[in-house]
Amino acid sequence: MEYELAPDESVSTAVVRAVSAVDGRETCFLRPLADVVDPTALDTLFDPQNDGTPRTGGRLSFVFNSCHITIDNGEYLTLRLLEHRSGDDRDRDPTDSRVR
Repeated sequence: MEYELAPDESVSTAVVRAVSAVDGRETCFLRPLADVVDPTALDTLFDPQNDGTPRTGGRLSFVFNSCHITIDNGEYLTLRLLEHRSGDDRDRDPTDSRVR
């Protein structure tokens, strides 16, 4: 699924809304985004620069609520639903070597 952010929509809000749409669950039933990534840091990463000019060329990928999410330029999200897993491993990216 591809998702285009609204002009006044934060990246963190867009991630939660898009995952809710793909997963078919209300946002209140999703795992908190903060369990995976700091929402404020995520928004700041794609916010305009101090002089108001937009940031360009940024890309970030992570796994959240069984979705692999890629954020491009703070304007578009690409979501790919992963196979469902149980327990805390449901959001672990198979390439992620961090221990949780």
